[in-house]
Amino acid sequence: MPGINLEPFFEQTKGLELGQYHNFLRQALASRIGSRPHGRDQEWYQLLNTLPQLSRVDANFKVDQVSLSTAAGIDQAALRKTLMGLHPWRKGPFNILGVEVHAEWRSDRKWQRIRPHLSTLKGRRVLDVGTGNGYFLYRMLGEQVDLALGIDPTRLFLYQFQALQNLQAENNAFLLPLTDEDLPPCQFFDTVFSLGVLYHRRQPVQHLQRLISALRPGGELVLETLIINEASKSLKPTGRYAQMRNVWLIPTLKYIKELLQQCACEDIKVVDVNVTSTQEQRSTEWMRFQSLADFLDPEDSSKTIEGYPAPVRAVIIATKPD
Repeated sequence: MPGINLEPFFEQTKGLELGQYHNFLRQALASRIGSRPHGRDQEWYQLLNTLPQLSRVDANFKVDQVSLSTAAGIDQAALRKTLMGLHPWRKGPFNILGVEVHAEWRSDRKWQRIRPHLSTLKGRRVLDVGTGNGYFLYRMLGEQVDLALGIDPTRLFLYQFQALQNLQAENNAFLLPLTDEDLPPCQFFDTVFSLGVLYHRRQPVQHLQRLISALRPGGELVLETLIINEASKSLKPTGRYAQMRNVWLIPTLKYIKELLQQCACEDIKVVDVNVTSTQEQRSTEWMRFQSLADFLDPEDSSKTIEGYPAPVRAVIIATKPD
C-alpha cells in the first residue's frame, strides 16, 4: 500500500515474545493486502503527501478530544481539505492542529463508560480488535501503555491513522490491516479489547476464543457488544439491523456469560449497559452519510426501522485463567 509503512511495528516488537509470530503476521498481511487491492489507495496516498511537515507537535491523549498541537504556523484550510478527503471519519473526536474532526461516533463517551472498570493500563501490552482509525489506541497511550496494537481490515481507517501518525513524533501505537481471524495464539497481550465486533461474527465463540488465545494467562478481556433483553438467547436479524450489514447475532447478557464460560473465562462482570443515543452516534460534516437517527422507527424510537429493538450496548469484562 503506498504511503503505509508497517515496519515500525515489527521493529518495536522483534525483541519481545511476539517476535516469534512475525512471519505468521507477515503472511497474513500479504494475504489481506495482496488479495484485496483497493482502488483508492493512490488517492489516499497523495493526500498523505499533502500533510504539513512539522518538527515539533505536542500530543495530548488524555483528553476526550484527542489533540495534536503546534506553535508553528500552518495552513489550516489546506489541512482541513486533506483530512476531509479521508471522509468518512467514524471514530473521534480529534483536534488535529486546530482542525476539529467531529466523527460519527462520540467515542469518548464509550471510553468514559469503560475506563473506570479496567485494570490499570500503565505498562501493559494492549490489543484493540476492530480499532477503526485508532481513536482508542491514543486513549490507551494516554493511560501509559507500553504497546497499543490495533487491527482493522478497512483500508480507509489505516490511512486515517497513518495521517495522524505522520503529523506527530513516533509513539507506541500501531495499526495492522488484519482481522481477529489473523491473530496468532501468542498469549502476549495483557488486555484485549473487542468493541462493537462480536455481532459481526458468524461464529461468536470462535471470535472469543481467538481473543482469549492472544491474552496472557491472567489477562483481561474487554468486550462491548449490542445486546437484547429478550427471553431467547439471541436475536438473529433477517437482512439488516438498524441498516447495518452483517449483523449475525445479537446476544442477551445471559448468553454472553455462557459463551465466556465456555471459553473458560473467570470473574465475568457486566460493568455497563447503555442505550445508544443519537447524540453519541450521528451524522456530521465529517461523516455525511445516514446515521442512527435515520435507522430508528420515526414513530417509535425504541425500535429500528426494521422493527427490531433499538440498539443497546453492554460492556463485559472477564479474566483469562492463570
